[in-house]
This record gives sequence, C-alpha cells and structure tokens, in this order.
Amino acid sequence: MNGATRSECVVLDGKTLAARREAQLTQASRKFAARHPGRVPTLATILVGDDPSSAIYVRMKGDACRRVGMVSRAIVLPASTSTNELRGVIDALNQDPDVHGILLQHPVPAHIDERACFDSIRIDKDVDGVTSHGFGRMALGQEAFGAATPSGIMRLLSDYGIEVAGRRAVVVGRSAILGKPMALMLSNADATVTLCHSRTQNLEQEVRRAHIVVGALGKPHFISADWIAEGAVVLDAGYHPGGIGDIDPRNLMDRCSALTPVPGGVGPMTISVLLEQTLQAAESICS
Repeated sequence: MNGATRSECVVLDGKTLAARREAQLTQASRKFAARHPGRVPTLATILVGDDPSSAIYVRMKGDACRRVGMVSRAIVLPASTSTNELRGVIDALNQDPDVHGILLQHPVPAHIDERACFDSIRIDKDVDGVTSHGFGRMALGQEAFGAATPSGIMRLLSDYGIEVAGRRAVVVGRSAILGKPMALMLSNADATVTLCHSRTQNLEQEVRRAHIVVGALGKPHFISADWIAEGAVVLDAGYHPGGIGDIDPRNLMDRCSALTPVPGGVGPMTISVLLEQTLQAAESICS
C-alpha cells in the first residue's frame, strides 16, 4: 500500500471475504460430520437481559452457524441473573460434550462480574477469545483462540496483502476484548503499536502519525477523517445505530489507501472467525 494515491483507496470488503469463507466452512462441517457420526460442531450463545442490539448480534451468529451446517444453542437469561447463576450455566456448558464453543454476549448487566464469567469458560471452548488465560497465551504468541474481532481484522489485512511488519499502528480504545488484544496482535505481527484511550494527550497527533489506524473505542464518529494521514490504512471496528462507525467517513476515501466500510467490513469477519474457531474447537474436543 506504500505510495498509494488518493484514487487507489481499496475498500476492505469483509462481507465478501466472509461469504467466501462460509462456503469453505460448509464443506469443512460436512467432512467433520462424516468423520464423527452423530456429532455436529456446536456453539452455545448466552444472552443475559433484553438489550435489543445484543439480541440482534446473537441472532446473526446463530444464523451464520446454521448456514454452514453448525448448531447454534441459544440460551437467554433474565437481566436479574446473578454472577453465580451465570457461572453455573457456563459450567454446565463446559461439562457438556456436545457443546464445542461458548460465547457470552457482551455486555452483561452491570451487577454481574463479567470478567469472572468470561474466565469461567473452559479455554478449549473459548472460541470468542475472552478469557484471561487465552489472552495471556495469545499475547505471548502461544496457541490460543484469539479475540474474534481483532482476529477478523488481522485476517482482513492478510487477505488483502496489507503489510503490517515495520509499520506504525495506532489503536484507539483499550477494551479487554477489542483494543488491547488488537494492539498485541499487531505487535506480534511486528508493527510498532501505540494504544490510545480516553486520557491520551494529543490524540489527533498520535492518529496522524499512524500508517494503520484502528477505531475501537465505541464512540460514533469520534475520530475525524482529518486526523488520518495520507495513505493510511483505516479499520473501523465500531458499529452504532444507523450504521455509524467510530471514524467519520466524510472525505476519508480521499485520504487513505484502504478502509473498512461500516457496515460490511469488520463485523462479518468477526462472525467468520467465530465460526472457524468453533469448528477448530470441535475438531480438537472430538479427536
């Protein structure tokens, strides 16, 4: 992407890549069923409360499972569920040999200790890459299921042949399931990474220095297109009502060499990685 002119901006089409990968996963699921009669790769999703956005995300993941021949087991719990009750549900899924992946939809109600519940997920079923154990292994470059959204972004970069090694990357947002793992994945791929957050001074200047910019802070259009350096690669992991991302797209294509659309960029790749890691978990557990 070095030396790209304004007219060469590439749209990183996660929707098309995810659809192509789904076709491959459908074939892989059929082969799994042939090798393991009576077994089907199964993802259990847990939704606590009635947040409409979370319900949509869970439904999308279930639909994707069914499209590739996997099973989606949806568990919906009331908002009044306690931490111990939720951990009990997770423990039962940990023990269930027919469940290969467990996804606890974020966020959970405020009174629940989300980290304790994430860390209750068995690491070999942690297909969303949310446990502290899995995070630590990923950070050290060891085998683990990576957090799904950052992993999807890394897949986009790889599939489009975008060089990461030696480039300066800025990640805006430091959540445990997006910003922090994203920064470490880029660092493990030999980028020089700056992790920014709400208290970063001169944030605009930090963003302007980057060859790769990841918006991961969860605030609509917080990052202005004017902050983006000419020829930068822009990855917007935000999604808000109305199809709005974290980065303001106005005039953005005139500045950057590549960008993810919102919607249709990062989101489909997140689900694609989740399906792939569920299949990998099933292969490991059933072998």
